[in-house]
Amino acid sequence: MAVSGRDEAYLHLRVRRREAAAEGVVVLELENSTSAPLPSWDPGAHIDLCLPNGLTRQYSLCGDPADNGTYRVAILRDPASRGGSSYIVDEIGAGAAIEIKGPRNHFQMLPSPRYVFIAGGIGITPLLPMISAADASGAEWELHYGGRSRQSMGFLDEITTLSGDRVRLYPEDEVGLIDLATVLDGHRAETLVYTCGPSGLLQAIEERTAGWPVGSVHMERFEPKAFDQEASTGSFEIELSDSGTVLVVPPDRSVLQVLQDADVDVYSSCQDGTCGTCETTVLAGEVEHRDSILSAEEQAANDRMYICVSRAACSRLVLEL
Repeated sequence: MAVSGRDEAYLHLRVRRREAAAEGVVVLELENSTSAPLPSWDPGAHIDLCLPNGLTRQYSLCGDPADNGTYRVAILRDPASRGGSSYIVDEIGAGAAIEIKGPRNHFQMLPSPRYVFIAGGIGITPLLPMISAADASGAEWELHYGGRSRQSMGFLDEITTLSGDRVRLYPEDEVGLIDLATVLDGHRAETLVYTCGPSGLLQAIEERTAGWPVGSVHMERFEPKAFDQEASTGSFEIELSDSGTVLVVPPDRSVLQVLQDADVDVYSSCQDGTCGTCETTVLAGEVEHRDSILSAEEQAANDRMYICVSRAACSRLVLEL
């Protein structure tokens, strides 16, 4: 079944608690307004916050997956905010009602005897439950966490109480950037790297691990990857399996836009290929993937696509819609 948001219900939550985690970072604890247990989740998952101002934004869950009464998210006020983070920081307080969708997970933590976690700024949030899970499982782990300053780096007390000798902090105003040359000095067997942060950090990690075995490095992106937008400029067709309807996607329109124009009920959010909300099953055809979520192996399977950005590398795609 296509994961296009057509059957995903809203949850009506309220803010149980709000606190500051660092400079410009607000933490919200959300609970069900009916006191019913919240849907379960695993480390790496995120939820959509459907804001009263009409915007929808995605935030990683950074609490305890075993706590089915509370979701915890952290929001950094983005200086270039388009009305999402600034609205939350300025307007959402304790007791506020808020709707969410999810959880969903495109950054799943795989079992391993050894982990290296690398976080930049607010990118620490999806890694927090992963670190706790690794610690609880008895796996070896280390965290390298960078930020502009200690004041801007959230959850420092929480992280260091887990196991301070496994944590290396890199406040840029004190020690500079994360020493990736040392941290990623060759691949170690049975070691998985999980990283989240700004695009510059992730690009540097990609470059340093380019020759590592497939599946060794897992990334969560807040910003879309850069793609050659001229790679495919022609029109193509999409066939909707539920109805047999065939639609034409012109060069200047996305699959999502064409579906919306045709009144096909699909759910989307970021529209830049980073959140995964518009994931749709592909039944036939070859996809030109332009998302920032799927690994190379997942892209090669050609069984799903993110219709806000990805296109066809053939004349027709058949979608499970």
